[in-house]
Amino acid sequence: MRAHEFAAELDRLGPDADGRYERDERHRDDGGGQRETKPERLPLFPPLPPAAQYPLDALGPILGEAASAIARKVQAPAAIAAQSVLAAASLAVQAHADVRMPYGQRRPLSLYLVSSASSGDRKSTTDNEALWPVTRREDALQELHSRDHQDWLVTYAAWSAEKKKIEGDRKLGFEDRRIVLTTLGPEPQPPIRPVLTSAEPTFEGLIKSWPSMPPAQGVFSAEGGQFTGGHGMAQENRLRTAAGFSVLWDGKPVTRVRALDGVSVLKGRRLAMHLMVQPEAAAAFMSDPVLRDQGLLSRILLAAPDSIAGTRLFRVATAADAEQIRRYHGRMLSLLEGWPSVIDRTQGLQPRELPMSDAAEARWRDFYNWIEERSGPQGDLRLVRDFASKAAEHAARIAGVLAIVADEHALEISAEIMTSAARLATWYTDEALRLQQACRTDPALLRAQALLDWLVNRDEQDVKFSDILRLGPAPTRTKKEADAAVRTLIEHSLVDEVSERPRLIRVAGRA
Repeated sequence: MRAHEFAAELDRLGPDADGRYERDERHRDDGGGQRETKPERLPLFPPLPPAAQYPLDALGPILGEAASAIARKVQAPAAIAAQSVLAAASLAVQAHADVRMPYGQRRPLSLYLVSSASSGDRKSTTDNEALWPVTRREDALQELHSRDHQDWLVTYAAWSAEKKKIEGDRKLGFEDRRIVLTTLGPEPQPPIRPVLTSAEPTFEGLIKSWPSMPPAQGVFSAEGGQFTGGHGMAQENRLRTAAGFSVLWDGKPVTRVRALDGVSVLKGRRLAMHLMVQPEAAAAFMSDPVLRDQGLLSRILLAAPDSIAGTRLFRVATAADAEQIRRYHGRMLSLLEGWPSVIDRTQGLQPRELPMSDAAEARWRDFYNWIEERSGPQGDLRLVRDFASKAAEHAARIAGVLAIVADEHALEISAEIMTSAARLATWYTDEALRLQQACRTDPALLRAQALLDWLVNRDEQDVKFSDILRLGPAPTRTKKEADAAVRTLIEHSLVDEVSERPRLIRVAGRA
């Protein structure tokens, strides 16, 4: 089966080929019979094409039916529910296996997802349903940890007392003391902390704490702005944070060298991520040039579905939906409880290898080639070439997640599952292109929009350019960026420059 047979392209809307828009004019009577020509105010962003329907059936009977049931129960966009269950599944399966790529290398089954939805679109409620098994597992681990911690305190006290006794015994020579200390054994390690997810960790904090936590972790937040706008993503930390999370996505060991803490190497760690972010914060995050150049954004599966607010008339949850959600909860809980034991904490996880069947590998190659053909200078994916370059790897990871969810002991990825994974990867690729073509990830336009919002909310009629530099939005507090933003707004007839000395800016139409 060729790639084009299971991944049809969607029609898209966007700016003209030269990236410009026609400036229409309209006229008004100035009261003296004269017709004054005024340029029409043009929106900063072209109309955003409707989001394509998320292919829920491609998630398989457990995840797909659960996402559909959660969407109906919560009355949230189907894509948001799909993101939530796919992210939870990635967290649950990433400790079990790595997918073997056709070129021989292994890749984790860890997925990074970002969902863009406005306040009131029920992001938190959807995530609560999807993450219930994770919460349940953390509660169970907390009970075990309480008992194990008490046992450790007693054991550590006995070991410490015995060690001091051996060290203080003057009758023992060097060799005898060495033998007795060897017999006593190493310092007892405290039990692993019962933490599977965190909402807004800094990369440094995560790495420093990880030796005392399970080697598979998740960053999940229904208020993802806390992460994207937090300390780890501050200007001075952004590059380091992005590089660190990219290393974890790749499944590579993390080496940390610090003056106070010394050298530490974390091996066998896995991290899944799902951030639910409001549209403005998501646009700023996904358009950040530092994150794009570093490569973090190409590792993220983004969904920005249309809101369904206004259509959510009250409905009673059905027994069929409840049963589908219970089946999903049970499967996720079973996968979480079945995480392989870690004997050596320094080595972390050693997941087994999950290969593709010959037929699945052939379909993956077809998908890879199809995406590559669309990524050339004349291809429609040239605008999102960075993401498209990893689309085939995304498909392989998703296929591995679907395979383990279907059968924890699966020996290989089937052709049918790979077809479904390619459909999902196609949807994410086209979603990235839809948002890019509508310029919703253009940093220059985003800065101009931020400045326009700030100007509109000012009380004074005319605003000094110096006030923009001093008090305006953070992205426009340099002369270069402020100049560019003002020029963009003038070109769209959204503001007027009413004076050069002093330089004064007025929102168009403000009397």
